[in-house]
Amino acid sequence: MMGNSNTGNLGNIYDMISTRQQITLNELSDMAFSMGIPKETLRSALDELERMKVIAARTSGGVMTYYPLQQEGTVRKVLIVEDDRSINRLMALSIGKGFEIEQIYDGGDALPSVRKNRPDLVILDLMLPHIDGLSICKEIKSDPSVSSTIVIIISATDPITSRYKGLESGADFYIKKPFDPSDLRSLVTIFLKKRGKRFDPLIDLPDIDGISKEIEHSLGETDLYSIGTIKIASLGEYANRFGTDSAMVLLRLVSQLLQDIVRSNRSGMFVGFLDSSAFLIAGEKQNVESAMSDLKREFNAVLPFILQDEGYRTIGNIDSIFESKEVPRLSIVYEESEKYKIKERREEILQEKGKTPGDIGSYTYDEILKLFGKKDLDIRITRGQSGVKLQVSKDGDSTQKD
Repeated sequence: MMGNSNTGNLGNIYDMISTRQQITLNELSDMAFSMGIPKETLRSALDELERMKVIAARTSGGVMTYYPLQQEGTVRKVLIVEDDRSINRLMALSIGKGFEIEQIYDGGDALPSVRKNRPDLVILDLMLPHIDGLSICKEIKSDPSVSSTIVIIISATDPITSRYKGLESGADFYIKKPFDPSDLRSLVTIFLKKRGKRFDPLIDLPDIDGISKEIEHSLGETDLYSIGTIKIASLGEYANRFGTDSAMVLLRLVSQLLQDIVRSNRSGMFVGFLDSSAFLIAGEKQNVESAMSDLKREFNAVLPFILQDEGYRTIGNIDSIFESKEVPRLSIVYEESEKYKIKERREEILQEKGKTPGDIGSYTYDEILKLFGKKDLDIRITRGQSGVKLQVSKDGDSTQKD
């Protein structure tokens, strides 16, 4: 496959992406530079590899990430359920060639089609004739024979509450209308054709390698560039009270809200996931502060629906429910880190490793916690071929959920 290209470095660049399974543009640029590959050659090769449909790219957490694609002969099936014929057609055109696409305009026809034709991925509108999108999603995810079907909800209804309800119903991703056709195309392609572990929008935020590079980058910036952590306060208690499924929904909610906020309104920002109840965010201080304001506002707006889902009705002041102590007080907590303290802790880590800042490589999970002055957090996320596991520790006990 690679030998047919006139680009001498095409094979090397493809091998970088294939070996890592998930690699950012910055990481690719560093590797290409070390191999003497010019930036223009890298860009041209990446464009060519995308045209050949052996890789796909997506911006996640403010970072362009590349994924190698499967080259199997099976054509994946996509079902589009959207009653507006123009939008339905736009969705089909956005996905592009290489998929078997079925288009349906009535919610009542969706489940029979899913059970008969077994699509690999379903794109759902929420407001549909006869059966709404949330009900369809719940039915798909509760039926063992089709529960592995990927569901993407695309809706113009209130994105704050409908996103939560969609994720709670089992949806894999939520996109607001009007949608970006290129974003839909890349998302569908990566969901269905990514090599290795199944794509997960929560887990596939920049990982330890990307976070390590961002930490080093931020430490070299001025005080106008901030770095800090975002946590859902009391999430561990919430998981022990209402179950790990409910906790995972909240993590996915915050992850997707952050991705939307960074993608839509900010430039040059970074968001990574710390395999716990915490995210890392970095960028120009005023942009980070604005993003945190948006995130807290949107999370607070959905809190009544979260509580209602667990059987608590908010009458008057929502604080009254938290004050009852039956429900852990959920909130978004942002803590900006002082860079001089990070540098002091980094120096300790460097001495332990016998390394210098220039060759430290990637930090471990425990080292990142140390850099930010944190002990082990109450929630840990582990990855595996069987899926994502959320582990909650309380009083020495652990609960796991696939």
